[in-house]
Amino acid sequence: MKSVVCYGDSNTWGYATEPRPDGRYAPDERWPGVLRRTLGEDWLVIEEGLPGRTTVNDDPVEGLERNGRTYLLPCLLTHRPIDVFAIMLGTVDLKARFNKTPWEIAAGVGALVGIVKQAAVGPSGSTPLLIVIAPAPALADLKEFSDLFTGGHEKSLHLARHYRDMAASLGAHFIDAGALVTSSPVDGFHLAPSAHAVLGRAVADEIHKIRGSR
Repeated sequence: MKSVVCYGDSNTWGYATEPRPDGRYAPDERWPGVLRRTLGEDWLVIEEGLPGRTTVNDDPVEGLERNGRTYLLPCLLTHRPIDVFAIMLGTVDLKARFNKTPWEIAAGVGALVGIVKQAAVGPSGSTPLLIVIAPAPALADLKEFSDLFTGGHEKSLHLARHYRDMAASLGAHFIDAGALVTSSPVDGFHLAPSAHAVLGRAVADEIHKIRGSR
């Protein structure tokens, strides 16, 4: 059985923009669940989404455990061997308190990709196939979160090109979620179920394409 780890924030965890128990989409609605269903029984899809997760920053408000760097290596060692590692982070880094440029946000994701490359957690100590996903841009109307994400919409529009360049420099594959889906108008930065479905299938297609070319 092949495995893929989906490492992300609330949009990987399945934060619901529509009424759901506990405010979370059901397993089959979340994009990792769609990925699992699309890839089939030969694949184990491991969901590692945490609401509020940053790329490489401690969060003085929401908690130090939100730092994507400090949890990453234990996560990798827990789930090894890993065939594919897919990462979609950066939306949380748009919060005004982090005061980061789009380039810096992409560099944070790049630092995490570097950890995966050095960890030797693929089959027989190899490097997993790497997929970097640029999150869909935040909308201009962020509702009650507008102060939290001051300037976030404008910055989010530039993430994809920086992620693309970073992924190419590190030998990772790239998906621009913003070319496929848009954030929900309910809050401006989370995904609707239909967007999860599109994203999950796109990641499955990318995995099939990568493995077919090897």
